[in-house]
Amino acid sequence: MAIKKLLPLLLAIPLLTGCPSTNQKTAPTLDITHLPRQIYSGEQGPFHVQGIAVDLENGYMYFSFTTSLLKTDLQGKLLGSVVGMTGHLGCMSLNPDDGRLYASIEYKHDAIGKGILNKLEGTQNDEATCFYVAVFDVDRIDRIGMNAETDDVMKTVYIKEAVDDYYAKVTNNGQEFEHRFGCSGIDGVTFAPAFGGDRDGKKYLYVAYGIYSDTLRTDNDYQVLLAYDTQDWKQYEQPLTQENLHKSGPEKPLHKYFVRTGNTSWGIQNLAYDKASGNMYAAVYRGKKSAYPNYSLFVIDGAKAPQRQQLAGFDPAVEGEVLSLLPQGLHDAASDTWGWMFKWGTTGLCPIGDGYFYISHNAADKETKRQSSTVHLYKWTGDPEQAFQPVE
Repeated sequence: MAIKKLLPLLLAIPLLTGCPSTNQKTAPTLDITHLPRQIYSGEQGPFHVQGIAVDLENGYMYFSFTTSLLKTDLQGKLLGSVVGMTGHLGCMSLNPDDGRLYASIEYKHDAIGKGILNKLEGTQNDEATCFYVAVFDVDRIDRIGMNAETDDVMKTVYIKEAVDDYYAKVTNNGQEFEHRFGCSGIDGVTFAPAFGGDRDGKKYLYVAYGIYSDTLRTDNDYQVLLAYDTQDWKQYEQPLTQENLHKSGPEKPLHKYFVRTGNTSWGIQNLAYDKASGNMYAAVYRGKKSAYPNYSLFVIDGAKAPQRQQLAGFDPAVEGEVLSLLPQGLHDAASDTWGWMFKWGTTGLCPIGDGYFYISHNAADKETKRQSSTVHLYKWTGDPEQAFQPVE
């Protein structure tokens, strides 16, 4: 079906303007009759897809392919792109208040950062390690190959808290470790109300840490979420000059939350708030600690307010604001951990209303190694053995 024919049908659906989408609490049941079951990105370069965002109201899909951002219609036709990034562009979410696309982007020189630069032959960037939230003016993305630095389409805000934790050295159980909380950077981002608050309340930006996989330390078993009010972020937003990285951003987050899941490989890859349930979904690469079940999908209970408590595994003791996992799905009694095993979600997870999600399936051509994503429509079931059901 052509996009011009599709749009009137989509506009009859409740306005779902982001990933996560909006107006789900009072809106009528989502009519999925005319929604595509699959959306294909087309083959891209050597970097795999990191995140997706869906704008059903206007008929757009966004893909992050690590160093580039794609804008397509809901049939997968490429409408525009932003290129020239030499860092790691990750998870994305549309801001329901200003309509712009917010994404994590990292510039670092560990295994991930070096791997990116090695594939971008002849490319250099600043030697500093810096983490940002990139803010894209999606209305300006109107052609293929727009430059992230020079085409006035992307601004960035420095996330000082994560950089400080990345560089910190800490002592735990008598040993010194680099990277407080195991912080490797940032990845998952989403907009959501306050935990334990009104689903229709003020929305905040939540930024999740990437976390190094390390089975030898006990102070890296929590996911870490920073909460920011982006209403005044215009004062911080700066164009990004990748060979001279700026440090314009808030001094501190409003909150720093902890979710005990057990250590994971690179932390929360995709974070998505679902207003239909009021919960936050976190897709991860499974951890390696035998004391935990190492689930690949967690749901953070949005109805429960954070509790200030001593964090497990920290010596000397550390206190933090701790969030709760939804007590559904699979349960490991020994570690009291709830979650699911689900193959997909780490490269894109987007609620669109009424329990429906668009979820990325990444793939690579065996010969050319070119990467792609096929986004599939799913229905959340919450069943311990099958969290999501494909929509036929």
